[in-house]
Amino acid sequence: MGAGKLIVIYDDGDDTISEGKLTAPVVIICIAVASAGFMFGYNMGVFGGITAMEPFLRAFFPKVLDNVMRPKQKQDQFCTFVSSELASYTCSLYAAGMISALIAGLLTSSAGRKGALIIGGMLYLIGTCLQTIAVNLYILTLGRLIAGFGIGFTNQAAPIYLCEMAPATWRGAIGTGFQFFGALGVHIANLVTFFLMPHTDKSWRIAIALSAFPATIMTVIAFFIPDTPSSLIQRGKLQEALKSLNQVRTTGTNNANELRYLIKYYEAVRAASEKSYQILWERRYRPYLVMAIAIPSFHQLTGINLYGGLGFIIFSSLRTSFSLTYLIAFTVSTAIVLSLLVATILIDKTGRRFLLLQGSCQIFICHVVFAILMVNERDSAQYLSKGAAIVGLLLTVLVGSAFAWSWGTMLWILPTEILPLEVRSSGLGLCIAFNFMFQIITTQTSSPMLCHFKFGVFLYYAVWVMIMTIFVVLFLPETKRIPLELMDKIWHTHWYWHRFVDETMLESQVNELSSS
Repeated sequence: MGAGKLIVIYDDGDDTISEGKLTAPVVIICIAVASAGFMFGYNMGVFGGITAMEPFLRAFFPKVLDNVMRPKQKQDQFCTFVSSELASYTCSLYAAGMISALIAGLLTSSAGRKGALIIGGMLYLIGTCLQTIAVNLYILTLGRLIAGFGIGFTNQAAPIYLCEMAPATWRGAIGTGFQFFGALGVHIANLVTFFLMPHTDKSWRIAIALSAFPATIMTVIAFFIPDTPSSLIQRGKLQEALKSLNQVRTTGTNNANELRYLIKYYEAVRAASEKSYQILWERRYRPYLVMAIAIPSFHQLTGINLYGGLGFIIFSSLRTSFSLTYLIAFTVSTAIVLSLLVATILIDKTGRRFLLLQGSCQIFICHVVFAILMVNERDSAQYLSKGAAIVGLLLTVLVGSAFAWSWGTMLWILPTEILPLEVRSSGLGLCIAFNFMFQIITTQTSSPMLCHFKFGVFLYYAVWVMIMTIFVVLFLPETKRIPLELMDKIWHTHWYWHRFVDETMLESQVNELSSS
């Protein structure tokens, strides 16, 4: 089979060759939707910047300011950012996102992927405005909660949109767009805080307010893009579904036949889709439920959040100037953005499993090396030695790059590919909710664990990385270039998961589709 082509079964029962080429409309539309990731990435990146701004800490977290800027006594630098108030503020966004992702799991079935994107964008804008004008911690936290509700919607809807709109042979590359824009958001946030840090007491307000710009663009564009054909069919809008197909497919593709195929597939699962959260717990959906929980959990258990907290320690150890510190941080985020371009190029060639396994092995090695480094530095309570800080910086880049092209990217691709249409919205809602839940756990525990256990925390996460690597080898099938409507076959043929699949239902469904 040539590159860029796949066998499909929607042309009146005869196997036909359908071009899997990208068209300009689908590229433009998917870039617009993927830019929703920029909101999340910028929010995370700018938060790391403003929490280093003295005016922000003075206004909302004076205790942290005392620890960082004006320590009253000599203290362990690994314990500097252990603050329950700061951690609670950070986690307020994740808690709101967890709840709204579950709500979006229901809403995207009735309002569509496009509708959820618009709702998410508008909520994010309201939350951003409140944070920008906040005069106390209560208003600041309320704004972050509302922004979190918006991010929950967009994080649930955008990956589904990209997955359903992309041609099967390019689905992985297009799916990386969400993570790419997320990393780009962090990258731009580093640049913004670099220019704003030395200036006025209002710098942190400007940094937060700027996140309204990409959110506004994404929200406005969302009004004018078509919804996905699968979503439109699910809501009974068949003419609009055909119009959507005509907008994004090549001229030679028989869109009417593809529409009939999608309609037939939805008719086979209509009853189940009406109670998707309930049936997700049934035995025949066990593989999907496990993946919807395992993938986002492993995403956070890689230990990536630990390295974010290490930045202050590493830069303090290097004793660099303010400008050089941010130049280094900008270089690190550049490396991560470039690594996502590697993922975009390789994901549909090498497959998802290869990138996950390679990335996991690289992260595991880095964790172990960092643990050894910490053991050697155990007598240095204040800072790492300069040599150890340089090695730590290199390890941070290696971990960030490996995470970007493995678990960082796959969170937004694999669940949407694996989940069948009838449980796709609810399953991804559960997936994103678990991701936020584990993000809360790791945010609350990473700094205290680093403070108390030092090198032990790296070994802890190394064990988790080893567990998830074994999980990928044994339980995660390859999904590259398989049409979404035929994804069931990877479970039907899997050595373990086949026992959970209702083979009678699966065979009758595939036979019915093949004869349509």
